[in-house]
Amino acid sequence: MKALWSFFIHSILILCIYLWCPTTVSGLLQNETDGLALIAFKDGITHDSLGMLSYWNESIHFFHWIGVSCSRPHVHLVVAINLSPYGLVGPLSPHIENLTFLRTVILQNNSFHGEIPPQIGSLFHLRVLVLRNNSFGGEVPTNLSHCLNLKVLNLIDNKLIGKIPEELGSLLTLQTLSLSINNLTGKIPASIGNLSSLITLSAGDNHLEGRIPEELGQIATVEFIQLSYNKLADTIPSSLYNLSSLDYIDIASNQLEGSIHPNIGVFLPHLTGLFVLEKKFTGPVLGSLSNASGLIYIHFADNIFTRSGKALKSSNHKHERQ
Repeated sequence: MKALWSFFIHSILILCIYLWCPTTVSGLLQNETDGLALIAFKDGITHDSLGMLSYWNESIHFFHWIGVSCSRPHVHLVVAINLSPYGLVGPLSPHIENLTFLRTVILQNNSFHGEIPPQIGSLFHLRVLVLRNNSFGGEVPTNLSHCLNLKVLNLIDNKLIGKIPEELGSLLTLQTLSLSINNLTGKIPASIGNLSSLITLSAGDNHLEGRIPEELGQIATVEFIQLSYNKLADTIPSSLYNLSSLDYIDIASNQLEGSIHPNIGVFLPHLTGLFVLEKKFTGPVLGSLSNASGLIYIHFADNIFTRSGKALKSSNHKHERQ
């Protein structure tokens, strides 16, 4: 009887608080959910070489835990996890989906493995996802396309396989798409051309094939394109010459051929880096590159470009950016 009466009083108190301030109650419930999700995250870690997660315990509230950032005081909803680089080993817990107000996840330079949990697609507030330099395998989850506020998606240097999901083309706020140094196959989806806010596209060091899609020429905001060390074939799409904001383009070590427009320096005046290492490019020398006054890095390898009928050797600078 006592227990029943205590439960009744407790329920009445909760109801009164809810009627008085419903957002406080929902915040408190979410606060508890966030704490449980963080514990599940910790439980998935099999090795913590620096012992950083030993501070994740009940002796202090989780808003004081290393690598965890929370929102406004009193409610303490988790909005960011930044655990880079802490030498963490293990899978990424699917319970991360319960951190529903999460905006930033940065786990680069660790040893996370297994698949990227598709549950991340439930994080509708997510803006930054950086999983670079881990050992994630499997495919890029297609339902990352549900994270419509995503601005940065960086999955560089993992062990991802399969195709680049066409669904990523729906991320209209995405500014950085970095997929280099994986084992991705298939074609670059034409839907990437829908990423109207994209600034950086990096997909080098994979096994991509087919043509560079003409649709990339629709991304007026893009400044950096890195597609080297793939199996891309055919010619350079003429639409790329429309990208007047382009600062850097690296299409080296593919199977491309044909010619480069002799007025590339006029069309792309902001170029600072140009890398074309194929041996099948010919044509007149790129005299208009003088219009690209900021050009610092240029590498044409063994291509046969000419000026006034004479063969011209290109410079051999090397610049890497991912």
